[in-house]
Amino acid sequence: MGYYDREVVSRVDHKPPREDWMDTKPEFKIGNFIYPAKPKNLKYVGLPNPREWAPMDEDWKLPENWKEILLEGIAERLEKYRSFRLFMDICVRCGACADKCHFFIGGGDPKNMPVLRAELLRSVYRKHFTTAGKILGKMAGARDLTYDVVKEWFFYFFQCTECRRCSVFCPYGIDTAEITIIGRELLNLIGLNVNWVLEPVANCYRTGNHMGIQPHAYKEMTEFLLEDLETVTGIKVTPSFNRKGAEILFITPSGDIFGDPGTYTYMGYHYLFHYLESMGLDITWSTYASEGGNFGLFTSHEMMKRLNAKMYAEAKRLGVKWILGGECGHMWRVINQYMGTMNGPADFLEEPVSPITGTKFENANSTKMVHICEFTADLIKHNKLKLDPSRNDHITLTFHDSCNPARGMGILEEPRYVIKNVCNNFHEMPENTIREQTFCCAGGAGLGTDEMMEMRLRGGLPRGNAVQYVQKKHGVNHLGCICAIDRATLVTLCNYWAPGVEVTGIHEMVANALVVPGEKKRTQDFRFRPLKGMEEEADV
Repeated sequence: MGYYDREVVSRVDHKPPREDWMDTKPEFKIGNFIYPAKPKNLKYVGLPNPREWAPMDEDWKLPENWKEILLEGIAERLEKYRSFRLFMDICVRCGACADKCHFFIGGGDPKNMPVLRAELLRSVYRKHFTTAGKILGKMAGARDLTYDVVKEWFFYFFQCTECRRCSVFCPYGIDTAEITIIGRELLNLIGLNVNWVLEPVANCYRTGNHMGIQPHAYKEMTEFLLEDLETVTGIKVTPSFNRKGAEILFITPSGDIFGDPGTYTYMGYHYLFHYLESMGLDITWSTYASEGGNFGLFTSHEMMKRLNAKMYAEAKRLGVKWILGGECGHMWRVINQYMGTMNGPADFLEEPVSPITGTKFENANSTKMVHICEFTADLIKHNKLKLDPSRNDHITLTFHDSCNPARGMGILEEPRYVIKNVCNNFHEMPENTIREQTFCCAGGAGLGTDEMMEMRLRGGLPRGNAVQYVQKKHGVNHLGCICAIDRATLVTLCNYWAPGVEVTGIHEMVANALVVPGEKKRTQDFRFRPLKGMEEEADV
């Protein structure tokens, strides 16, 4: 049985149900939920209640005192996180966020309106932690914590990609993603989690990356990809791994070494660093801190901290001066918003300074980590790269602002500056679908798995619609992005909503355009496709 029906996905019903939202229950069906975490993964990271269970079963095998655990968990977090208490109290249900969630737009379920998704937890807060809720009950928007409510939490908190688009429109500054994070954290207290999140977490804890790639395999996979790079360019690249005393440590998501099209971006990093070596770049990769992504963010604050710690630990072990980070989404949200205080201060590192241009990245003074797009944009600005953008003339590009770098850290101009220097054919999507208002890929926050496909395609409608618009208007055939999850999930989304559009990382395009001394006459890009005007020579 498939995970979606094309005809069903094309039907969107925004008509509200007759019953009150408190009286409707979620309908678990194939395609709209994620399989539970396997017991072995919970055991590996020490999470409670490992067992076999299924969302479509009546009995979820919760601990006997599950209600007590959850209420204590809420109380503890109200005390610990001032933002959580604030977000529980200040919403006036104005509705400004109501139509901003991609899952609501593409699915029509009112409980996927951010305001109502938050009410799932807020209503329990009112009942058990406010005087009005205790006295007036439902009249005050309060309800008891029941077994059905817990099932509802699981259903909807794992239908949120924590993209934070709704927060852009909230006049009170409520960040509904933070409520989802707390909701998932509470569910983890009683053993309710999904395998698409917990398996990467367990893998990362064991081998240093989400994919579970061991150090020797990481090196072998790199060598395999660099053979392809040599075939295309004639340049043999020999990166250094785990080298103590290097100036810079480079960390990027493991997804980019594991599958296409991320592999081309991974090759692009190596080609760029090879080019810069003769100019003074002293950089090393790690086979231990071999993951920039952090699925702990989708589990709990404590798990996020545990997984993030490896970056600083490896930087300290190798004795580097600062860290350069690759194209990733939530990796940068963790780094930019949490890392400095969560695992810092990193007083053993230095203020990042480009060894090529001398630019001081003062914005990274706290974390000591610089985004690769900032680094490359600075190189271009100082005319340090010899670029031939015509090598990308077979590409007509649009750019998807990845949610976390765009809204979480304000990386808006740097990728566009890089793109305009390496690509002659670039067209923006409609204004209300890019930059801070960008739409999600619908597969982030641990939702990018096949069993969730109906919801992913529904949630991908707004982004897919915008891609389709520039495809028809400008002949766009590539969608660029700076996130490894995007590179994995947007392929599916484009195949469905805008067939013919391929997905690319920005540093794949940088490397395509980079003119490296000693390279052979370029006739192909990193995907072995002929460059424009080189079709006959590439076939030889």
